[in-house]
Amino acid sequence: MKLRKMTSAGMMDCKKALEEAEGDFEKAVGIIREKGKLVAAKRADRETSEGAVKARVAGSKAILVCLGCETDFVSRNADFQNLANAIADVAIAYCPADLEGLKACKMPDGYTVAEAVEAQTGKTGEKHVLAYYALVEAPFVVEYIHTLNGKLGALVGFNKEVPTDLAKGVVMQVASMNPVSISPADCPAQVLENEKKVAVEKTKEEQVQKAVDAALKKVGINPAHVDSEDHIESNTAKGWITPEQAAKAREIIKTVGEQKAANLPAQMVENIANGRVQKFLKENTLTEQEYQMSDDKKSVAQAMAEVDADIRVVAFKRFSLND
Repeated sequence: MKLRKMTSAGMMDCKKALEEAEGDFEKAVGIIREKGKLVAAKRADRETSEGAVKARVAGSKAILVCLGCETDFVSRNADFQNLANAIADVAIAYCPADLEGLKACKMPDGYTVAEAVEAQTGKTGEKHVLAYYALVEAPFVVEYIHTLNGKLGALVGFNKEVPTDLAKGVVMQVASMNPVSISPADCPAQVLENEKKVAVEKTKEEQVQKAVDAALKKVGINPAHVDSEDHIESNTAKGWITPEQAAKAREIIKTVGEQKAANLPAQMVENIANGRVQKFLKENTLTEQEYQMSDDKKSVAQAMAEVDADIRVVAFKRFSLND
């Protein structure tokens, strides 16, 4: 029982470790720890899609951390939840700069966070992993954990103290709407580049398809009947289009499509693509998103300005095991 309290390992594991260590408690603890490493190594390739997300706030600092595991059954176990909470307490106490720093922090029993996670792996026989860690520092910080499953959390840092209702609304906005940045101005360049590339390709495809559809309709062929090779074959077999129409459709799709693609007005494509990027920014940057706690479709920026024109979000973090 003494060894079990020291390590949280199962009774049989403790008994075997003490037998192997010939009654030496310190040696037995080491054996149990080594068993955890062995189990962790064997299950290294397993997915950890379950777990617990925890948050802590202390003054101007807040942390978000996730302890992951393989099954929901284990994640709901009291020992697992206790470990996740203990790691969160250590994280807010030390506020390490990154995940590796947190792994190296000491737990109350003297072992590191990484060793504690390994020990839990050895105890349950299921892979455990410190899946996420983030630190936010700001004049005023608020946290949110989804209480229904405990697998989603968010932190938001403001430039000044914010009324409770607004602070809660904004951090829940981050949790539910998963913005890519605070505002369009600080949207990562790589995200913008990728969105622009997708927008250009989608615009080109749509313009080509419009030309093809118009040409098909002109000769009396329903575009929906020939929108893929499989549809052409099946609709010909059903008698919805004749073999001659099928051949004509293939010809139009090829020739009109190639001709239109080669002669798309570059400026038009650019303008439409830019409009799509602006729509993306409106829907995916925090201040531009429609505020979910309002009924009048105001943006988050407008909601904050109505309370205090000087309120600004200076940082946020979000993590979900379900994304």
